[in-house]
Amino acid sequence: MSRSGVPTRAERVYAELRADILAGRREPADRLPFADLSARYGASMGVVREALTRLAAEGLVESEPQYGFRVMPISAEDLRHLTEARRAIEPLVLRLAIEQGGLTWESGLVAAHHRLERTPPLDADDPERVSEDWAAAHAEFHRALLAGCPNPRLRGVAASLRDAAELYRRWAVSLGSDPHRDIPGEHRAMLAAALAHDAEAAAEVLSAHIQHTTDVLLTHASATRHPDGESGGDTARARAGDAARTS
Repeated sequence: MSRSGVPTRAERVYAELRADILAGRREPADRLPFADLSARYGASMGVVREALTRLAAEGLVESEPQYGFRVMPISAEDLRHLTEARRAIEPLVLRLAIEQGGLTWESGLVAAHHRLERTPPLDADDPERVSEDWAAAHAEFHRALLAGCPNPRLRGVAASLRDAAELYRRWAVSLGSDPHRDIPGEHRAMLAAALAHDAEAAAEVLSAHIQHTTDVLLTHASATRHPDGESGGDTARARAGDAARTS
């Protein structure tokens, strides 16, 4: 921010490009030529470079020697490995939370779910993008779900894996589409099973919840891998509206 409290040009370009990436308007693996970005965001190449450097530090874009920058691609192998690790760890931590969490844990979980249910999932000013308030409420619900586990090491591993999946998770909303999926219903099912102390049912719902997001992204990645090199952005943006109605 400038001293007047108005965002600087560099901050504005960074925020707009970041929003475009998270909304899927800049698709995974899309090239980010300096000239195109300068024209699109009305900024000098130096300002654009500063924005891209910040986004690279966040893991949203990557720099390729001699090619410049591109949006971080979806790595099917990394996504499968990450999903395998999450499905091994998070249900285990949830079982321990249900077995050993007390009334304080249950109260915190109910409060976190109430906040999630009452928070609109998409940004009112940018309906192709996940709302930052919803993303925070979603993260807090999943944190609260596992908070009853008495082992801080396991909770830490689970939190680290969830953080690593954040970009994939957002892309699953903006790029994916599954008209039969009911994400709020999945969260309600997790809550109900946890409060009923049905550890196996809760773990099963959580595992399926994690896998479903991965399946949506892998389907998208396969569908947009065209031989002519086009990214299929228009199709993805059309699907974003469908995803929004089921999130």
